[in-house]
Amino acid sequence: MFKDINLIFIIVATIGGVCLFLLGYILRKFVAGKQLDSAEEKAKTILDGATKEAAGRKQTAELEAKDLLLRTRTDFERETKARREEILGLERRLIQKEENLDRKVDILDRKEKEAVAKEREIHKQREEIVLRQRELEKVLEQEKETLQRVAHLTAEEAKALLLKKIEDEVTKEANIMINKLITEAKEKADKEARKIIGLAIQRCAAEHTVETTVGVVHLPNEEMKGRIIGREGRNIRALEIATGIDVIIDDTPEAVILSGFDMVRREVARIALEKLIEDGRIHPGRIEEVVEKVKKDLDITIREEGEKTVFDLGLHNIHPEIIRLIGRLKYRTSYGQNVLQHSKEVAYLMGVMASELKVDFTLAKRIGLLHDVGKAVSHEIEGTHAKIGADLARKYGESETVIHAIEAHHADIEPKTLMAILVQAADAVSASRPGARRETLEIYIKRLEKLEAIADSFKGVEKAYAIQAGREIRVIVQPEKVSDDDAVAMARNITKKIEEGLEYPGQIKVMVIRETRAIEYAK
Repeated sequence: MFKDINLIFIIVATIGGVCLFLLGYILRKFVAGKQLDSAEEKAKTILDGATKEAAGRKQTAELEAKDLLLRTRTDFERETKARREEILGLERRLIQKEENLDRKVDILDRKEKEAVAKEREIHKQREEIVLRQRELEKVLEQEKETLQRVAHLTAEEAKALLLKKIEDEVTKEANIMINKLITEAKEKADKEARKIIGLAIQRCAAEHTVETTVGVVHLPNEEMKGRIIGREGRNIRALEIATGIDVIIDDTPEAVILSGFDMVRREVARIALEKLIEDGRIHPGRIEEVVEKVKKDLDITIREEGEKTVFDLGLHNIHPEIIRLIGRLKYRTSYGQNVLQHSKEVAYLMGVMASELKVDFTLAKRIGLLHDVGKAVSHEIEGTHAKIGADLARKYGESETVIHAIEAHHADIEPKTLMAILVQAADAVSASRPGARRETLEIYIKRLEKLEAIADSFKGVEKAYAIQAGREIRVIVQPEKVSDDDAVAMARNITKKIEEGLEYPGQIKVMVIRETRAIEYAK
């Protein structure tokens, strides 16, 4: 029974479901039909609107196309018109250029014809000139032959005579011009140089003492001479061997003379002898002991003297070995002049002159102090003291400016810097001060003789006299052989020859004297 009920329920449910499905299908179809009709109406409305809009846009596009076509046509016509006008302008210019070219061709043709005519005329004139030249040459030959017969001179002789005359005139004018330029330059340079050197000399005035090669040791009594000599002269021999100095004991009361060229050794001998006299013990062993001690003490003194000199001049960074050599200069003389005092004076002079010239005065003083440093060892090393000094300066790190000035201060090489010129001037000023130096009579006479011989070697010199201790030479010339301008040139040439072939302190004045004397006798 339950199974029948379930079956009935299933059948009823199935039928109900089919009915519902059919009902839903019918309703859906009805709703879809309604929607389809509505969509068709909307589509038709949209299609009508689009058709109208398309028609409007088509009309607008046609209007725009017509307007664009019109503008394009207008622009084309305007450009075409401008091109046409431009082409017409070019045609007019071309026509004008053709006309100008035609005129120029005509002008050129006319000028060419004129040039041909002128060329013919010139050719004709040239032929006439050639004929005239030939005629003139014949006339000149005739005149030349006539002149040669009258003057008794050939053409070459006349030419040489003319050239000689021209050469004399040119030489005379050149000498006049040179004399004028040299005089002006000398006046200006001498005035300034005298001012600077005079100022330097005034500011660096110093007393001079000529040192000799002998020294004197004073004795407390005459008996001391015998003790110095010793038994059979052994004490004096020991002293001479130890010091290298000659000890002279003569009739000079209470004095012993020490003779020698080496001032260091002479100073050692002097100090040692004074210490021995003071001590009283004089014998060979004691002499050697004292001499050795004095040598060591003197080495210290030499270094201290060098350091004091460098300090007094305000110089720095000088090699210790150079300082020692500077101290040794205290015991070195040149023509009787103490080399250390001379070097210090040259340093002061250079400092003053450098200050006046607005250049480095410290460098100038350094060069002045070191310029004669080679003399400290010139008796030990071969060569000139200028070359030795330059080598020492180079060895101990001095600058090239200092080295060059030292090497050039005696003109061993050509001076190339202002400092080299200044050290030459300062050295000459210091050496030429009155009483600064002495020289032997033989050397002095030889220098005067050589000075006069140099002047006598020139053509036209009648007599030459060296005066003022060789600081001036007066040359008297023959007036008929030497003109005034030649005299100026001769003075300059004599000066150059003296500078090249003679060594002398300071400067030498050369005066050439030319005079003409007219003498008549009243009867």
